[in-house]
Amino acid sequence: MKKSAFLIAPALALGVLALSTSPALAADDNTFQANLAAINGSNATGTVMITVSGDQATVTEKVSGLAATFDGKPYPHVQHIHIGAKGTCPDMSADTNKDGVISTTEGAPNYGGIGATLSTSGDTSPAAGTNLAVAGMGAAYTYQRTFTLDAKTSAALKGGTAVVVVHGLDPATLSPEAQKAPSDLVPSLPLAATSPALCGTLTAMPAGAPGTGIKAPATPAGPDMGLLAAGGGLLLAAGGAYTVRRRMSAKA
Repeated sequence: MKKSAFLIAPALALGVLALSTSPALAADDNTFQANLAAINGSNATGTVMITVSGDQATVTEKVSGLAATFDGKPYPHVQHIHIGAKGTCPDMSADTNKDGVISTTEGAPNYGGIGATLSTSGDTSPAAGTNLAVAGMGAAYTYQRTFTLDAKTSAALKGGTAVVVVHGLDPATLSPEAQKAPSDLVPSLPLAATSPALCGTLTAMPAGAPGTGIKAPATPAGPDMGLLAAGGGLLLAAGGAYTVRRRMSAKA
């Protein structure tokens, strides 16, 4: 009887310990989010979420308040995941030539080069980085696309140094000097066309956590911890009662 009681108690304790481990409490290190903040006085806002499965990344983004038109057409806002630098967004101290605009190259020491282009179709490599035909269009849009993520960009996401940058400013908001300046990336375009308007560092988030306004992929809910604790107590109590009954039977 003593041997039976000795075996029952550890088994019940291990059972309760196993049940109380809930995977839903763990952070989902394959889901990343950023709140996109205005830079260069764009007054725009946005949110972005990236969910990674293997080498596939699903990007969902919502932006508003951007420059609306360019040459009478919807403004093409090229946008990217930038990598390879500090993983931060620049402030006005990055404006090294003091023209009142942080150009893409002036901001690069903070957010780095292009890891992936958030294009609406076709190529998502850095080669598509200035292709206006596959840019987000207009003052506000929702972007969603799944594409293959390369190893460097994936590593930057997991390392917390990946930054989403949306480009394209309203030239009328720039200084006279900057309005006349050519783009530092595509000299045939004005500086405003390729300068950053929104920026945000991507960080890992718990599954289903709020923050972007974009719902994370559903994950199975873990067992209720309160019920598990109560159930564990009942199991232990039942084990104790079983031991007492065995002792009383032996005395009888």
